Amino acid sequence: MTLEFTPDTRPSKVSSAIRARKDAGSGAVIGYLPAGFPDLSTSIDAAVTLATNGIDVIELGLPYSDPVMDGPVIQAATQKALAGGFRVRQVFEAVREITSQTSVPVVVMTYWNPVTQFGAQRFADALAEAGGAGLITPDLIPDEASEWIEAATNADLDRVFLAAPSSSEARLRQAVAASRGFVYTVSTMGITGARADVDAAAATLVGRLREVGVENACVGLGISTAQQVREVLEYADGAIIGSAFVRALSDGGTARLAEVAADLASGAKVS
Repeated sequence: MTLEFTPDTRPSKVSSAIRARKDAGSGAVIGYLPAGFPDLSTSIDAAVTLATNGIDVIELGLPYSDPVMDGPVIQAATQKALAGGFRVRQVFEAVREITSQTSVPVVVMTYWNPVTQFGAQRFADALAEAGGAGLITPDLIPDEASEWIEAATNADLDRVFLAAPSSSEARLRQAVAASRGFVYTVSTMGITGARADVDAAAATLVGRLREVGVENACVGLGISTAQQVREVLEYADGAIIGSAFVRALSDGGTARLAEVAADLASGAKVS
């Protein structure tokens, strides 16, 4: 049975950030970093560094022991955060500190198990109270998300579901209707990590999402250069970058991260 969803049309911080970029003739750059890596304080500084170097939306990852979508770079970082004693409640502390230093919206990316263990409404309320804009849930499909959709609606949070090249038209319609902020458009079947080329399937998938009424389709997986950002923004509303930022932070701290963020954000500049 295909479930029907009522779109949440209330104003969204993330949609506003993406729209501002589109109105300027470009598209948004969304930057991922895991909370607690290499430690909580540095991860907060790193997220602020993304904001001050041209990144439009911050995606803050909640470290998890079984990250099925994450590639080796992000897995190593999240495992280090967990080994350092990271706890779920600390993601709210991180969001609060980041949003106190920047107006760039912060969405949390997490697998569903930590949310349900914490309590969906309790998680949503804590995230909203900390200043968070929403949640990306890569392993939660709209059919099974009624608890989260209700909690996010009550807390006025964005909810971001995924669309993949293998998704049926019915699944794409569900993702569009159930999402607020943007639909996370997976560029290829696989895990996160830098690639030489962003899969051409991403453009096809964005086109399919347009046909079923998507407001914002942001492409993730495999983007690691300014040229790739430019290519993605020719057809998508946003480009999501993760592993390149995590590697920069790991290799050279926030100074190196600032350089890489400024370089990749340059791909979204209007010439």
